[in-house]
Amino acid sequence: MDFGIEGKWALVCAGSKGLGKGCAQALAGEGVNLVIMARGSEALEATAAELRALNGAIEVRAVAGDITTPEGRAAALAACPQVDILVNNAGGPPPGDFRDWDRAAWIKALDANMLTPIELIKATVDPMMARGFGRIVNITSAAVKAPIDILGLSNGARSGLTGFVAGLARKTVSRNVTINNLLPGPFDTDRLAATMAGAAKASGRPLAELMAERAAQNPARRFGTAAEFGAACAFLCSTQAGYITGQNLLMDGGAYPGTF
Repeated sequence: MDFGIEGKWALVCAGSKGLGKGCAQALAGEGVNLVIMARGSEALEATAAELRALNGAIEVRAVAGDITTPEGRAAALAACPQVDILVNNAGGPPPGDFRDWDRAAWIKALDANMLTPIELIKATVDPMMARGFGRIVNITSAAVKAPIDILGLSNGARSGLTGFVAGLARKTVSRNVTINNLLPGPFDTDRLAATMAGAAKASGRPLAELMAERAAQNPARRFGTAAEFGAACAFLCSTQAGYITGQNLLMDGGAYPGTF
C-alpha cells in the first residue's frame, strides 16, 4: 500500500531511540523527510545516519536538544521547513508514591507529557489546516487506559493530554488534519530494559529471568517491537487514515482485558 506521504516533512520528538526511532524508520521507509530531536547527540547522529542509509532519497535533519523546553521546541520547529506530520514523544516521569511528589515534580511531568505536546500542536496545527493536510500522533501510554498506581505522574499528565486531544481532534478533521494517540504497553526498548534492570537489582534475581517472566505474562507471550509500533504510527500518518481522529490505539499485546 502506498501511504501517500512521500515528500512530506515530519518532526519526530525523542527520535533517536526506542519507539520514537521506530516511528522515524517507518516514516523514512515511506519517503518522508525527517527532523528528529533528542537530548543525546551521539545516539541522535547515529540514528540520523541510519535513516539516511535506509532511504537515500529523503532529507534527515538531527537537532540535539530538550523538546520539553521552549528553546528546544523552537530549534526543532526552525529545522523543519513545514511540519506535515508531528510525532509527539517524551520519556515518562519516574514511578513512586504520590505522597512523595511535590508541586515541582507535578509541573515537570505536566511540562514533558502534556504541555509540550500541546505547545507543538499549537505551533503546527493551523498551518496544517491551511495546507489541507496534517497528521499528529502522540505517543502516550497504556497507563492512560489502565492506570498503574506507581505511575501517578504519568497517569495524570498523559490523561490530561488525552482529554485535550479528544476535543481538538473534532475541530481539525474537516481540514484533513487528524490527531490520534498511540498507547504502548511493554515494548522491547532501552527504557524497559532499564526498568527491569532496577527490578533485578532490587530482587537479586537475574535480569534475563525477570525479562522472560514479564514477557510470559503478556497474552502475546512477548514484548512489542519498535518496528511494529512505527508501522502503526506510519499508517495513522497516511492519507488512508484521514477518517481516523481523536482515537486511542492501544498496543499492548492484549494485556488490557476489557471490551472497550
